[in-house]
Amino acid sequence: MPVPTSPPLPRYVAPPPTTADLDWAPLHVIDFAKASTPEGLADLTSQVCDAMRTYGFLYVVNHGYNPAQNARIFDVADAMFTQVPEDEKKRLVGDFQKTGSYMGYKARRTWDVGNGVQDQIEQYNLHRAVTDPAFQQHPAALEPLLPELRAFTEHNHFNVMHPLLRMLARGMQLPEETFVNLHQFDRPAETSARVMKYYPRSQEEEILTNNVWMKGHTDIGTITILWSQPVSGLQILCPDGKWRWVRHIDNALTVNIGDGIEFLSGGYYKATIHRVRQPPADQAGYARLGVFYFGMADDDVSLKPLLESPVLQREGVVCRFDADHAPTMKQHRTGVTSAYGVSKLVKRDERVEEEVIHGVVIKHYN
Repeated sequence: MPVPTSPPLPRYVAPPPTTADLDWAPLHVIDFAKASTPEGLADLTSQVCDAMRTYGFLYVVNHGYNPAQNARIFDVADAMFTQVPEDEKKRLVGDFQKTGSYMGYKARRTWDVGNGVQDQIEQYNLHRAVTDPAFQQHPAALEPLLPELRAFTEHNHFNVMHPLLRMLARGMQLPEETFVNLHQFDRPAETSARVMKYYPRSQEEEILTNNVWMKGHTDIGTITILWSQPVSGLQILCPDGKWRWVRHIDNALTVNIGDGIEFLSGGYYKATIHRVRQPPADQAGYARLGVFYFGMADDDVSLKPLLESPVLQREGVVCRFDADHAPTMKQHRTGVTSAYGVSKLVKRDERVEEEVIHGVVIKHYN
């Protein structure tokens, strides 16, 4: 999908990738170019389903944006922080505790990370409709950029998320549009784009939080798409119980599933615990700029397992809640969003803190 022509912006110069010898997670690389043949599609489906049953994360390459388009997206993302005056950001801060929505800006020092330390993350969430003022008002500096941002959300939604949802449905021997039909672009839902900027912290803050910038968690939605960037920080909790780093691949996407797909699949697919921690020493001092697309099922979708799946009938179901009282997507995402980073957690052991939201146990990992 071509990206509309937009005004020039200051170029975002990404930091160099780390040269540290890190313990990288062995994730599948899914090449969308192979999906053009029945044989290639069958092979990709097998890889995607295996990845989401084990690590819960994978990479996507040849996804439809070339390197120049990728670079432009990061120029636009950085402009949301550098080209918007602070007073305008404050005017557009979202009240996530009240609304259960992340739409708008989030200022630094909003969430509790632990031991009295607050986060150093600034972010801006955009409703996927982008150009429709009925959903969201944007800063004046972003107005000329809205058409290409709308093209970006449509690309993520239709050219990345929907193909993956079809593969996940095939893996459960369901009609291939099963999950797609629960993710309509024009129906009420919180599917959105987000840009996040993680700023370096003091040495004292690093010690108090054991170098963790965002506690281990699962995503609340269904499909998360992260546009790969070079500052290492993302780690996943692997099946063997070890934290491993997620490697940067130029012009690739890092994709993971969230609670929504785990719930709908009856635990067949796994929402993997992941966290963000201090980058390696050779990237210390750099801000980490992230560009995301957070997919969620339509608001009214009940997140109960799809028991019509022959695979679930054969494999059985693992639920994190009473299946007779399954939350809707809206209940789950508003409940978790309102509580994140501000609620009191119950400490289960040295590693895990918990809270219960709409009957679902939400775990946070230090």
